[in-house]
Amino acid sequence: MDRRPVTLEEVARIAGVSRATVSRVVNGVATVDRELRQVVEKAISTTGYTPNRAARSLVTRRAGAIGLVLPDEGRTVHDPYFGRVVSGVLPVIRPLGVQLVLTTGDHREVVDDIRQHRLDGVILIHTHATDPLPRQLIEANLPVVLAARPVRPMSITYVDVDQAAGAALAADHLISSGCRRLATITGPLETPAGQDRLRGFLDTTTRHGLPEPLVVEGDFSREGGAEAARHLTDAGLDGLFVASDLMATGALPILRNAGLRVPEDLKVVGFDDSSPAVECDPPLTTVRQPVEDMAAEMARLLVDRVDRPDRPVSSVVFAPTLVLRESA
Repeated sequence: MDRRPVTLEEVARIAGVSRATVSRVVNGVATVDRELRQVVEKAISTTGYTPNRAARSLVTRRAGAIGLVLPDEGRTVHDPYFGRVVSGVLPVIRPLGVQLVLTTGDHREVVDDIRQHRLDGVILIHTHATDPLPRQLIEANLPVVLAARPVRPMSITYVDVDQAAGAALAADHLISSGCRRLATITGPLETPAGQDRLRGFLDTTTRHGLPEPLVVEGDFSREGGAEAARHLTDAGLDGLFVASDLMATGALPILRNAGLRVPEDLKVVGFDDSSPAVECDPPLTTVRQPVEDMAAEMARLLVDRVDRPDRPVSSVVFAPTLVLRESA
């Protein structure tokens, strides 16, 4: 069997372009036409071409790797959101021969890894108000993309879903289904997602002239959803917005054990449209955020920023949609 490495020339022949064009795509040059880049990436995938990272790094002074900085918390392993991010990033960077490095390490190490060319840049997931890393990366002019609106205003590229609009979809659906005694289990209120989902929900109930809903803070975990639901079992509710599907999987058994039937007595809407939404009993009506598409956009923006460090910061905000299932 011929195990000879695939060459740039072979990729160029399959793609119908010059060797120089293939080289520019492999090296992440952002000025390559988008359609031409896609043709080359398809040829790379078809041929199984693997860039010589050592040779390329000598030319580009790049590591050929980007970091995905995860929250240093136990919930990372159990939350399907993070796996969906990885699934969105990999198809973008693999054809470029770029590796993905997952880290929850010391933030000072992250800065050093970029400065020492061990990483070319990072995607930051789920930062909090006191997290110094975004500001450190900005001040050092290092390539970074944030996976959400920043907690505080800062000059940083980010990708997000319209969180408030998503919560408004949930509220509108509950109200149109006849619910009038509403509550919400929020995400952590020190995070933009927690704040925006609560704001969108409350603004919508106010617009419909309803009494102010009950608000119980959660933490985006199954256990947090269960604990929050215990405060709502005797509240006489007929509609509940849970600000993440994972929290809903914790909340629903508590509500059921209290004698509340979903959706007959209480209609429930979640947020994310992740795997827990279909594992719920009953399957969960939820707000979909297109995490894989968002993650792919984060990867594209970061690769472009590595190639063009002086590129102006930008933001991309995706639109949410409502996915109807049996809980509401």
